Amino acid sequence: MGNGGTVEHGYPHLETVRGAITALYKRLSYDTVQLFDTSVAPADVAFCDTDDLHLGAQRVAHELVRHFRLPDARMVVGFREMEFAANVELAAGPEYFVELNDRFRGHRRDIGAALAHEITHVFLHRLGLSFPGTRDNEILTDTATTYLGAGWLLLDAYREDADSSQKLGYLTPEEFGYVLAKRAVLFGEDPSVWFTSPQAYTAYARGRERALLDERQPPLTAAGWAGRRRYARDRRHAQDGRPVGDAGPAGDAPYAFGPDGPGPLRVTFACPTCHQRIRVPVRGRVRARCGLCRTVLECDT
Repeated sequence: MGNGGTVEHGYPHLETVRGAITALYKRLSYDTVQLFDTSVAPADVAFCDTDDLHLGAQRVAHELVRHFRLPDARMVVGFREMEFAANVELAAGPEYFVELNDRFRGHRRDIGAALAHEITHVFLHRLGLSFPGTRDNEILTDTATTYLGAGWLLLDAYREDADSSQKLGYLTPEEFGYVLAKRAVLFGEDPSVWFTSPQAYTAYARGRERALLDERQPPLTAAGWAGRRRYARDRRHAQDGRPVGDAGPAGDAPYAFGPDGPGPLRVTFACPTCHQRIRVPVRGRVRARCGLCRTVLECDT
């Protein structure tokens, strides 16, 4: 929990975030992801200063447990002084003990955000889905929370001005915005109407720009003129057996060419929805269907 310190910005964890989205689809399946088509409603996790602290926290936890379809998970919520925002004991259940930072006694509107992250830990624990290392596993948790409809709370808890700052979670504000935008495209949502923090709205707008860029990378037909020109050059080099240079916005090529055994030249690229790698033949206009998330992609290879 960032509190008064410098808030990191940009996309330093982007590849791990993309890997987390792919892992969600692989572990849950397309059909299960579709069950999370409705985000947590603001009214369901609203917390007034006049609400009883413990009863209110239990109520919000219950709503989040219901959202993640954990019917037999009972959450016992307590408060104590600690370095981090919250902590959950990942035992066998059926009871889970969540501890929240004492700071939330005076910042009750952010209790839902802290609980969303911790209850997602329980959800992923029951799925048996994790990444090696604390950092990557926490990024997986933030990504899953957001992609499955509760992470807008984490972004809305981000506030920053000249004198103070607060941010929950391991993702940067822009990375939260990126994942939210991915979800918004998938389900036709507009999460920006739920934000109470103006900084959250700005971060979402920036993350959305980055997310939409994924849908404009060659060989997709929506790619811009500059990307198509680079792609044509790299395709000629691949056909001539010459090395293909970097073509991505950060120096990472968004595609790679290679033969499929004795067959024709093929191009491999990431699905803009789930980031699973897709391979199609280099032969002009091609319609590809991602086998993982079922997205139909119009390509010009």
